[in-house]
Amino acid sequence: MTNEITSSPTVLLVNEHDAVIGTAEKLAVHQSGELHRAFSVLIFNDQGDFLLQKRAPQKYHSGGLWSNSCCGHPSRPDNTADQAEQRLFEEMGFRTALEPLFSFRYHAELPNGLTEHELDHVFTGRYQGQVPFNPDEVCAVRWISADDLGQEIISAPDTFSVWFRMLFERLQQPV
Repeated sequence: MTNEITSSPTVLLVNEHDAVIGTAEKLAVHQSGELHRAFSVLIFNDQGDFLLQKRAPQKYHSGGLWSNSCCGHPSRPDNTADQAEQRLFEEMGFRTALEPLFSFRYHAELPNGLTEHELDHVFTGRYQGQVPFNPDEVCAVRWISADDLGQEIISAPDTFSVWFRMLFERLQQPV
């Protein structure tokens, strides 16, 4: 399997209403900070635990950090859920149906001079079993309860990706 930077070289540029206004090369967009569409996948087991991935250290940003089960950038404006399901299989080695949960927009400066400015579509799914992850994308996986995850994010926030910390905070807010 190929590295993330080459498997999806372009991203969808969007306006604040998530209307596609163009495409651009992924690394260039993370250098310029343009708003673009992304997706994040949260997988839960039968006990309600989160499946986390530790991003491979060679990733061009946020390598070695714990994050949500899968994330990526759709390359087509349609069927973001289908593209998220395919990316889940490419990164984590299993398939499961995904359901939309919510979308949110965030802007964050990364330590290496890159910028995340995404309109992130969050999906959830359920899975029970082994996780035969792709070592080009992921270096470790683990299941963790929401309570333990919340405590770990408070005690060691810099071990988690910036978008996952924001996503988890949003999950903790009352509906």
